[in-house]
Amino acid sequence: MNTRQQEILRMLLSDAGRYFIVRDLAMNLSCSEKTIRNDFDAIDVYLAQHSSARLLRKPGIGVKLDIEEQERTRLFHQLFRSVQDSGYERDDNRIAALAYELLMNTKPTTLQELADKYYVNRTVIKKDLDSLHPWLGKRKLAVVSKQKVGITIEGAEKDKRAALSKVTQLIGTTTNHFIKKQFEAYEVDIVTRELKRLEEDQSFHFTDEAFDNLLVHTLLMIRRTKLNQPISFSKQEQAFIRNKREYQWTLAFTQQLERSFSVHFSADELVYLTAHLLGAKIRSHSRIETADLPEQPLKITAEVTEILESLLRKMSSLTFIDFGQDTALKEGLGIHLSSTIHRLSYGLSVTNPLLHDIKKMYPYMFSMVIYAANELNRKFNFAIPEDEAAYLTLHFQAAIERLNKQTKLIRNIVTVCHMGIGISEILRSKLERKFSAIQVLDSVRRADLKAYLDRHPVDFIVTTIPLDGIDVPHVEVSPLLEAADIKKIASFLEQLEERSPDASASFLQMHTKPSLILTQVEVSHRFEIIEQMANLLYARGYVEQDYAHQALLRERASSTAIGGGIAIPHGDPKLVKQSQIAIATLKEPLDWEQDKVSIVFMLALRSQEQENTKKLFHRLSLLSEQPSLVEKLIRAEQPEEIFSLL
Repeated sequence: MNTRQQEILRMLLSDAGRYFIVRDLAMNLSCSEKTIRNDFDAIDVYLAQHSSARLLRKPGIGVKLDIEEQERTRLFHQLFRSVQDSGYERDDNRIAALAYELLMNTKPTTLQELADKYYVNRTVIKKDLDSLHPWLGKRKLAVVSKQKVGITIEGAEKDKRAALSKVTQLIGTTTNHFIKKQFEAYEVDIVTRELKRLEEDQSFHFTDEAFDNLLVHTLLMIRRTKLNQPISFSKQEQAFIRNKREYQWTLAFTQQLERSFSVHFSADELVYLTAHLLGAKIRSHSRIETADLPEQPLKITAEVTEILESLLRKMSSLTFIDFGQDTALKEGLGIHLSSTIHRLSYGLSVTNPLLHDIKKMYPYMFSMVIYAANELNRKFNFAIPEDEAAYLTLHFQAAIERLNKQTKLIRNIVTVCHMGIGISEILRSKLERKFSAIQVLDSVRRADLKAYLDRHPVDFIVTTIPLDGIDVPHVEVSPLLEAADIKKIASFLEQLEERSPDASASFLQMHTKPSLILTQVEVSHRFEIIEQMANLLYARGYVEQDYAHQALLRERASSTAIGGGIAIPHGDPKLVKQSQIAIATLKEPLDWEQDKVSIVFMLALRSQEQENTKKLFHRLSLLSEQPSLVEKLIRAEQPEEIFSLL
């Protein structure tokens, strides 16, 4: 178990007779409710191996530990010893604080100063820094330690600010609470007030996510300016931005900030903030989300149109679905790509807080988007990161949901979603497909909800955020509408929808054989196991020789870990002679970017078998939610044993 899971178990042990509410645990540990529920699965596995205790979960009440007093005492001591014996306990909150401090510092800091500040020894700080290296490296930054001088993080100011805005990733949370806590309350209040004034003056509303991100970037800009850490843009970039009307909005917005914070912003800083405005998402009353905040209907540029058409053609070719006929998809993608191009042009990063969930829930569509994005990257000479690819995945998945949507609509509901129109639309489509007895009237911003309810009769509300002071019945769900959420909504409708079971587990057996299964493999890097498994498929005559190389290129583009200890690497379908799957269990869990992986499914699937491919991706996605079965697969020592469990 990781540190957070150990802390959850300690809390449950400390008051074994009490039901703990998931939301309270999430708030105490600064993570999402979904993360806590996933942690429960890991705790279940730990208890099954080390104790007679078990978790009791009651919907609407909470979770508690069912345990005898003697066992409770024993488990408490065992848990304490496991922490003591480990020698080094990773603390994500400490690592995030360390990253923030080093990124914000203008002078070197010694190991001893850091150790004294965080009440740990120097060895712990060294290990914390080691864990930061990969995260910083992906952002073109590096920890530099100079003897008798100290430790600094070196890199461009633009990259440092991007990293500062994403420090919360190190804690495993999708909110910006940690960053906001680094500023005084009055500082946050002033910037919030001025952003709201900008919305009022220009008659639009940012999405909640965009508003929060602009708030953070503005706070960071103010502090970095005060620390005399300027950002810079080329004359061409400055000239282009200054011709945008959003530049005038930035001038008005920052004038009040300069007075409030006694600071002067350079021309480069104004360009920096304007670029973030250009990349922000807004929500209008018609639910149309736009990238460049138009006064008139959005006009997609010729460049974006060409990229859009190329993307639609490639996705249609990969999936055998004619996406070119979906007007809503074309409009949504055109708007989103306009925003994406702005961000890529100015090196502005975007964080998709649902990246891991999207890869897990829609692994097939995400993989198709990655393939299509790689072709766009080569053709148009830019690099679409996986966070952006995940947003594009939602647009295409929403198109699929529209194709499958049922038409019998009875109940009138609205959704409140803080993530923007892409996720709002997929939530709407999934609701209408899963429940034939509802009609989604609109997706409403939290701030506009009361006014909307005064004008429109609504049976109930489906929301992705807590709603206080709202009398209309409402149910809180994940933005991606998971199985547990569907059950919640069904209770509001007073009828549980019978959900047909997925294809039998033997579906996997149809695509592999014991001779393609490796057990208890020892490797030090994920690329080793990918190459080893691809070469096995080549040796058996199922793929071309270049398949291993293409699988590694795909992995470099975006991690294929889907959670639950599972990774699903795959190469170019055009290099597959006969569809097969190689399977490998690992003797020790392997670092797979942000995940730990214990079982690898190397997928070699022909492009002509798209329906089977979709089913296979779905089956593996479901497997990632079955920790007990995954544990049995990992512990199996013989290929035949693994084959029988599939």
